[in-house]
Amino acid sequence: MTRAFNFSAGPAAIPTEVLERAQEELLNWQGYGCSVMELGHRTPDFKEILHNAEKNLRKLLNIPSNYKVLFMHGSASHQFSMVPMNFLRPDEKANYLELDHWSKMCIAEAKRFANVHVEQGIRKNKDGLLELIPEDEWELDDEGKYLHFTSNETIVGIQFEKDPSRFAGKLVSDMCSDILSRPIDIEKYALIYAGAQKNIGPSGMTVVIVREDLFDTFHTERVPKLFQYPHVSAKDSMPNTPPSFGIYFAGLVFEWLLQQGGVEEMHKLNLKKANMLYDYVDQSSFYHSPVAKGSRSFMNVSIQLADKSLEQKFLEGAQRRHLIALKGHRSFGGLRASIYNAMSVKGVNTLIDYMKDFEKHL
Repeated sequence: MTRAFNFSAGPAAIPTEVLERAQEELLNWQGYGCSVMELGHRTPDFKEILHNAEKNLRKLLNIPSNYKVLFMHGSASHQFSMVPMNFLRPDEKANYLELDHWSKMCIAEAKRFANVHVEQGIRKNKDGLLELIPEDEWELDDEGKYLHFTSNETIVGIQFEKDPSRFAGKLVSDMCSDILSRPIDIEKYALIYAGAQKNIGPSGMTVVIVREDLFDTFHTERVPKLFQYPHVSAKDSMPNTPPSFGIYFAGLVFEWLLQQGGVEEMHKLNLKKANMLYDYVDQSSFYHSPVAKGSRSFMNVSIQLADKSLEQKFLEGAQRRHLIALKGHRSFGGLRASIYNAMSVKGVNTLIDYMKDFEKHL
């Protein structure tokens, strides 16, 4: 079977070595006689899986001991509600940076629970390209308990190159699409959350990293138990049957990342892949990037054709070359190459070669 180069924004490509190991262990995990999906979550064996997954994630991201790691059911969209439900009373405030699709969805949900100050974080420059608004231009509410931002907007392909310095220690971030792709200064954050389906594993599980001392400030009297971070933490991510297969799979990915040299090495590789693709696009008059340099994502590369009518033909030709999921989001259009950790340099080179051939043979 030929494995395609999968440029999907999510659910996204998973390292082949991880898939092969999961396949090998699917029916008989470590001689146990059953799958991990059938393994009781209260058994010592599963608790070891959970322990190792947390240990390796802590190592990869250098997570301090005063931060809790939670493996939770559902998607990051669940956290859009859970963050304000835990952090805020109805009369308290929070700052939210509005970028694009996902941050707008998050803001709409947060407004259901509390007073939200919304600050624009994105604009078009004089050349009509999207760019992040510099941090020193943000007008934030100093009374806000936290500043929420989406570190990487997958749809338009905009990403923060470094952690914001304002509200340090009180940052909350949706890092679904760039967690484990770059080093993070965890101590700048009150809470980080990330759905699994980009750089961690299959969809259906979300990782939450939260500073433990904040538990004393949360207002959870009217919050359902399973939505309370302190409760989930006290139960070691198992207040009920956890997303056991997702945790197992995440553990395999964390082991694979450590074998690759960790997050620092993955960051170097990710920058290399992105620079290869952007460099080719920038020298072309046939393709262009709608995002200004300095704001571009190295996870989700947005590309537009000078002649938009050729998009479908481009996608059909790419499919024949086993280059899949390059269609841009329906709300933004164009093309999009998501080059998460599992995407190889060979995959990016193959895409560039196809882009050259497509232009040449029109």
